[in-house]
Amino acid sequence: MQGSAFITGLALSASLIVAIGAQNAFVLRQGLRREHVFAIVLFCAMADFILIAAGVAGVARVIDDVPLLTTLLTAGGAVFLSWYAFQAFRNAFRPRELHAGQSTERLSLRTILTQAAGFTFLNPHVYLDTLLLLGSIGARQPADARIWFVGGAAVASGAWFSSLGFGARLLAPLFARSMTWRVLDFLIGLTMLALVAVLVRPLMH
Repeated sequence: MQGSAFITGLALSASLIVAIGAQNAFVLRQGLRREHVFAIVLFCAMADFILIAAGVAGVARVIDDVPLLTTLLTAGGAVFLSWYAFQAFRNAFRPRELHAGQSTERLSLRTILTQAAGFTFLNPHVYLDTLLLLGSIGARQPADARIWFVGGAAVASGAWFSSLGFGARLLAPLFARSMTWRVLDFLIGLTMLALVAVLVRPLMH
């Protein structure tokens, strides 16, 4: 039973986290820049673990009973993603030389973690996936198997972020050219705007 719960958590978390999103795009870019990668990977993995554990513990019911909280998170996430889209487009049209191992403006660890927190906690889909979906399924596991479910989900999360952050270095030769970086920034900007549209659409009705 415990092994089954572990596999269930692992598979479900993996299927949700691999989807392209703002947080994944952020981790990929920082992996390519080789900038505070370990701290970002650790932060994202721990954040997922905390949210999943909280969801399984019953926090999902609180958010489900307070629709206003979901609305506030959606609005905050849309503002944050819009700001990052602007930054990405500005970088895309700014002529500069960038390399995968360095950048013209190296950010502090505090700034990087602040951005990581924004992509994690200002994204309503994170709560839908971790607190509500994973939380509700995990809560239905037998009491002595729930910790194994959370463990499986956490392992999938940690493995994915590690692969995304540290594996990005394999693409370093491709990103040695500034044009590749500019294309990446432009695509990230488009992704952010698409996510903003998805977030605000329910608020328009």
